[in-house]
Amino acid sequence: MVRLLAALRRGFKERIGWKRVGIAASLVIIAFAISTLVRTLKGIDTGVMLVALTDIPPQHIVLAGLCVVCAFCTLTFYDFFALRTIGKKHVPYRIAALSSFTSYSIGHNIGATVFTGGAIRFRIYSDYGLSAVDVAKICFLSGLTFWLGNTFVLGIGMAWHPAAASSMDQLPPAINRLIAFGVLGAIVSYFVWLGLGEERRELGQNGWKVRLPSAPLTLVQILIGVVDLGFCAMAMYLLMPAQPHIDFMSLAVVFILATLLGFASHAPGSIGVFDAAMLVALPEFGKEQLLATLVVFRILYFMIPFGIAISIMGTRELWLSVVQPWQARRKQAETSTTIDTDTAEVVEVKATLPFRQRSRAGSHH
Repeated sequence: MVRLLAALRRGFKERIGWKRVGIAASLVIIAFAISTLVRTLKGIDTGVMLVALTDIPPQHIVLAGLCVVCAFCTLTFYDFFALRTIGKKHVPYRIAALSSFTSYSIGHNIGATVFTGGAIRFRIYSDYGLSAVDVAKICFLSGLTFWLGNTFVLGIGMAWHPAAASSMDQLPPAINRLIAFGVLGAIVSYFVWLGLGEERRELGQNGWKVRLPSAPLTLVQILIGVVDLGFCAMAMYLLMPAQPHIDFMSLAVVFILATLLGFASHAPGSIGVFDAAMLVALPEFGKEQLLATLVVFRILYFMIPFGIAISIMGTRELWLSVVQPWQARRKQAETSTTIDTDTAEVVEVKATLPFRQRSRAGSHH
């Protein structure tokens, strides 16, 4: 039996592999989400949707925008925490903030965040001597912060309001509550495992090893993820229609599940997946009103940060690749011109001296 399992495992790695499974799962999620979204959007009245957009109070939009700003400020600590964890203390916070913001905003909107976000991080951190392995560690620890924060809040939310998840996963509330307890139990077990010894906290092989944060630092890690997620969920909550009423925790559960599905799909900006999940999970709201909320949220959380991140990276690349080399060439040319001018002046002075003085000056040189 052991040999059979070992052979199956070896065959799975050689012929299929987890990468292909992940790609297949992403395609299935995207296809299912698009088909669901198309069915859900049938009969949508665009006129009603435009009216619903104007019904969102302007002060709520401003407050939601402030929540998004706070969420991205919290997001900057993902990379900063990871850098300190792997011992790269020479990288300042401003660079960690730049990397976190641009890699997330651009990577999540383009899709395939692991590759696009990693490439942006490497472009920024390579100027500070970090290798591709270091960047891979940062991506891993940042992702761990995201998932720990999300699963912790999801576990609390589903244990408190299990019915909020039932409209999405179609499971009875009692089963959802059991799942929540299982998620929270897994997090507690993770803390216990971290406390059993430092050698257990080292993961990796073949030259790629990363040391996981200690139990106290993992609490900080979870707190970063929870605060980030809390601001995002609050932004969505502020944009929701006033009627019917929904409490914040119920919306947070739906929001987290929709967010996780969007990340799992690797779709650009979670487009279609996140929206379909929200529409399916909140059938008590009018489709037009909920679509208006999703449009404003996408503008605040996806489009505006994406535009800012692209502008920042474009300006940075222009400065590093064009302006700085031009300044260096100009400085070198000015230095060469100064040297040539000084040499010419010396030659001219010698030429004006009498023959004997020129001979003496030449002998001195």
